Amino acid sequence: MKKYRIFGVISTVCIVLSVLYSFVGSSQIPTSRVLLSTNPPLERILPFEAEAEKPQSPVTLTLQAVDAAGKSLTNAKINLQILTPPRNPWLTTDFPIVEGTKLLQMNANAPDGKLEIQQMLPIRGNYQLLVKVSPLVANTFTAYEQTLNLNVHENPIKYKYFVVIAAILLSLGLLGGWVIGGQEELQQGEIAPQSVRLLLSALTVVAIVTLLVINISAEVAEAHGSEHHSTSTETIAPSSQKSQGLEINLGGDKNATVGKLANLALQVKDTATGQPITDVALQVKAIATEHNLTVFDYKGIPDEQGKLTWLEQFFDGSPHKIEVEATPLPGSSRQFTPVKVAQEVEVEAIAPPIYIRLIGLFYFTAFVGIGMAIGLLIQHRRKPQARTN
Repeated sequence: MKKYRIFGVISTVCIVLSVLYSFVGSSQIPTSRVLLSTNPPLERILPFEAEAEKPQSPVTLTLQAVDAAGKSLTNAKINLQILTPPRNPWLTTDFPIVEGTKLLQMNANAPDGKLEIQQMLPIRGNYQLLVKVSPLVANTFTAYEQTLNLNVHENPIKYKYFVVIAAILLSLGLLGGWVIGGQEELQQGEIAPQSVRLLLSALTVVAIVTLLVINISAEVAEAHGSEHHSTSTETIAPSSQKSQGLEINLGGDKNATVGKLANLALQVKDTATGQPITDVALQVKAIATEHNLTVFDYKGIPDEQGKLTWLEQFFDGSPHKIEVEATPLPGSSRQFTPVKVAQEVEVEAIAPPIYIRLIGLFYFTAFVGIGMAIGLLIQHRRKPQARTN
């Protein structure tokens, strides 16, 4: 009987050890994954700045699909979604409408397992890149998904501006608290001394002017895109071209809204047969025409149906231009001179919600209030000493 018990205990221990070993061993087995690299390096990436002194360039994002051995996958299809940082109403960014939205969504054929795009990142915070990799040829490898994180730091110059503004507001509050705290007697019929009344009146005017400036600037930003769109006289290429045996059609939304994705699509056909063409290279650019600034750039090939589709958000409320240039692939039997198509997209700007503006006004008022409290405290401690002397 004891032998059976000992044998049972030994068997149980062996089973437990084998399960633990298989669990630990399986967790260490390398799996297929996506490698992310950026240019410039991650620590040097800054969010979009419309009024930057030097022209900004979009960030180059390179996604490389590799197998468990670290070898690049071939004949892959990569689906990419870029999600902007989540909303934070108490510490809002320059584009609060963009927070917590999709910036880009696209499907791309990657013969060498690589997807490379250039994308302008509009705000600070942690971006999520949702990547799905699947085979173009069935059963060549197992499809998989991966979530990558990309943390963009705030521009350091913003912190300097914040410190200067905070110092000015604290100084104004300190001066006000000093004046109010220094008043000892009221004249007959006065509710408050004249200097205090003048100070409070000035603060009221400043608060009203600040609120007006915030609201007017928001309304101006909302109408920003339409003003520049109406004054644009630049000639662009047509959205459809038939040239050298190719028919290229660029379509999709011609009107977009900040915070929402716009649908864009490209079709390449043979003019003689009407069959889709896949052996061409397509250079796609989205350009903000106000600053002539490229916000998105991608070079790839169409799918098996001769199509290239993507969804893109135009975070800046100014008109954009979509440009596509088709060129022959190296070594392809189909040779032709580059063919260009283009399309304008009018973007509707959205003003920040009123509560975000009021939060900004609250912060300004809080700094003044803190300075005033400090000034009153100094005067309160100073008066007993003056009376004693």
